[in-house]
Amino acid sequence: MKHPFSPIRHDYKPSPTKKAGKKNILIWFIAGLGLPLLAIPLYPILNPLPSNDIVTNDQELAIAMEIKENPAISEPQQTIKANSSDKSREKLDVTLSKISHENSNFHPPLALPPSHDHLTLEIKSGDSLDRIFKRYNLNLSDLAVMLDLPEASPYLKKVIPGDELTIEHDDGDLISLYREINLTTAIKIKKHLSGFVTEIVQRPLEIRRKAAYGTIVTSLFESAAQIGLSDKTVMNLAGIFAWDIDFVLDIRLKDSYYVLFEQIYQNGEYISDGEIVAAEFNNNGRTIQAIRYIDQEGRSDYFSPDGHSLRKAFIRAPVDFTRISSNFNPRRKHPILNTIRAHRGVDYAAPRGTPVKAAGDGKIIFRGNKNGYGQTIILQHGSNITTLYAHLNSFDKNALMGHRVIQGQTVGYVGMTGLATAPHLHYEYRLNGVHRNPRTVNLPQAEPIREEYRETFLASVTPIIEELLQYKQTQVAPLSSE
Repeated sequence: MKHPFSPIRHDYKPSPTKKAGKKNILIWFIAGLGLPLLAIPLYPILNPLPSNDIVTNDQELAIAMEIKENPAISEPQQTIKANSSDKSREKLDVTLSKISHENSNFHPPLALPPSHDHLTLEIKSGDSLDRIFKRYNLNLSDLAVMLDLPEASPYLKKVIPGDELTIEHDDGDLISLYREINLTTAIKIKKHLSGFVTEIVQRPLEIRRKAAYGTIVTSLFESAAQIGLSDKTVMNLAGIFAWDIDFVLDIRLKDSYYVLFEQIYQNGEYISDGEIVAAEFNNNGRTIQAIRYIDQEGRSDYFSPDGHSLRKAFIRAPVDFTRISSNFNPRRKHPILNTIRAHRGVDYAAPRGTPVKAAGDGKIIFRGNKNGYGQTIILQHGSNITTLYAHLNSFDKNALMGHRVIQGQTVGYVGMTGLATAPHLHYEYRLNGVHRNPRTVNLPQAEPIREEYRETFLASVTPIIEELLQYKQTQVAPLSSE
C-alpha cells in the first residue's frame, strides 16, 4: 500500500547506507588517536626539560644562589613558596643537588688581564724616537711626557743604531718602554695612574773561566779559529805579547800557547768573551807568561809572574801590516831615485787607509808634508827618543799639532804620498838623534808592578799559575802518548 508523501517522514528517513571505507577509518584514527601519539616525540622540543647546568626559573635560581652563599640551610625545599608546583620542586632539587655537590670546587671566573700589543724594534741608521713613534702610530704625547722625565731623558734623546726597544701599547697609547743602557743595566718606563714612572733595571752577569790550548801550523789566527777562540780573545792574546813577539815574522811551526780567559753569561746564556786572566806563549824555544792584575785604582795590566810588565814603552810595529817591503838598510838603492841612499827605517806594506798607531806615549812635534816623506807625523817621547810616520794618506782628526797621544792611539792612515810606489808606512826610530833599526833596537821597559801593590800581586798570582799548570798537564799527556 502506498503511503502519501509526508515531509516529516521524509526528513527522518534514513539515507541510503554505504560501506565504511578506509578513508573514514584513517580520519578517525588521526583525530582520535594519531594526534596524541604524534605529540609524544614533539613534547621535549615544545616543552624542554631543565638540564642540570641551567636553571630556567628565576625563583629557583634565586633560592639556589641563596643556598650557595649560605650552605647552612639544610632543607632548601622549605624555602620554596607554597604555590610552587611539584614539577618545579623536582627541577629545583636537581639544581640544588648539583650546586651542593660542586660547592667546594666552585670558583668565580677570573678577570682576564687586558691584552696589549708588543713591539720589539731595532734602531736603524737615521732613526729617532719621534720617527719610530710616527712610523708605528704611537702616541706622540706619551713620548713628550717621557722625554721630560729627568731620569729617562738622557737615555731617550739619543738612540744608537743597533739598540733595541721593547714597547708595550694599547691601540697606540704607551703602556711601557724598555731599553738596554749597557750590558748590566736597562731602563724601563711604565705608565701608572699618576703618570709615567722610570725604573733602572739591573741585569746581573755571571763570569765563568775557560782554558784553551793551541799549536801554530800557519798563523796564530788560523790556529785560534780551529780551537774555537773568538776574534776578540785572539786579538787580545796578540796584544799582550806584541812587545816581545812579531806575529808576522817571529812565529815558528809548532809554537804553542795556553790561554785562561773569562766568558760572560747572562740568565744562563753566553754573551761574549771577557778578559784574558793568564796566558803563556812558547815561541822559538822561549816561554813568556802573562798574568792580569787590577790595582786598587782600577787600572789593569799584564805582568810576568815576578812582577815585570810585559808592556814595553814602545810597540815594535805601529801598523797591522801584510809584509815588510823594505828593511832598515844604510846602503839600500832607492827604488825611484835609483841611487844608493840609506834606508833609515822599516817599510810596512798595508792597504791604503789602514790605521797607523803611536808607538808610545808622546807629543806631536810635526804634522804636515815633508818633501819625499809626503804626509808625515813626528812624535817626541821623553827627552831622547823620536818616532816618524811617513807616506800617510791622511791624519787622524784627533792627532793635532802639539797634542799629546798615548801608545796605540791612531795618528794617521796608510797611503803613498811623497816618493812612494805603493801604499805603505815608513817608520823610523831615533835615539838621541841617531837612527836605529826599529825591529832590533832594545826597547825600554814599562814600569814594573808598583811597590805598594807587589805583595797583593804575588798573592794573587799563585792560584792563577796553579790553575794554568793543571790545565797544561791535561793537554800535555795526550801529546806525549802520540
